[in-house]
Amino acid sequence: MSKPGVLFVDDEDNVLNALRRILRKEKYAVYFCRSVEAAKEMLAKNEIDVVVSDHLMPSMNGLSFLKLVKKLYPDVIRVLLTGHADLQMAIEAINEGEVFRFLTKPWNELDLKVSLRQIIDFVELRRENQVLQDTVQKQRALIEKMNQEHPGIFRVERDETGAIVLDEDMFDGL
Repeated sequence: MSKPGVLFVDDEDNVLNALRRILRKEKYAVYFCRSVEAAKEMLAKNEIDVVVSDHLMPSMNGLSFLKLVKKLYPDVIRVLLTGHADLQMAIEAINEGEVFRFLTKPWNELDLKVSLRQIIDFVELRRENQVLQDTVQKQRALIEKMNQEHPGIFRVERDETGAIVLDEDMFDGL
């Protein structure tokens, strides 16, 4: 499995540079884009698990962008980074963009790192859960196939004490 990818979208160079500096030692891949257009290309070309978008940007606001991300990449976790949050925007972000978390500007470095670590932990747990679900489905299909090819193979007979009763005929060829 590859490292989780986090994409930051903000039209301000100083914000992206600060994020780059703060997150340089993190154990996930970090990508930065100055525009929604560049972010769309980045999403198409890379495995991105989390998108953190500024809200106030020139060509499209962050909430509209995150709604688009939800539509095109429903499994990507969406985070809104803003210094201008109001209650109506928060409600719309949660209900329509299914924003996972809000991060505020200016941010506290430790809070930002902890929030991102929690989000990455969630992404990794979701990946592990999918692997386990796939394994269970393969095992279930194998059991069904074995039961079709050998009816009763999984039937267990027990006596009155609960002990497993072995069919003596199965030992005849041994």
